Amino acid sequence: MKIYDSVEFGKAVKKRRKEMGYTQKYLSDFTGYSASFISDLENGKSTIELGKAIKLANILGLDILVEER
Repeated sequence: MKIYDSVEFGKAVKKRRKEMGYTQKYLSDFTGYSASFISDLENGKSTIELGKAIKLANILGLDILVEER
């Protein structure tokens, strides 16, 4: 799946979280990230911390690939 903006990235993270049966609270407790950070990420807030967003995606089993086009 190609991601073109923070909204699409957030939707992909949310979809995967739900597929795994995790709540935002569970992920918050597991990662130490605030529930509001996870909510902001899933809602496409463009000012979230990139490193935390990548780590959370990886925890959910999502790989991020950057390619030249």
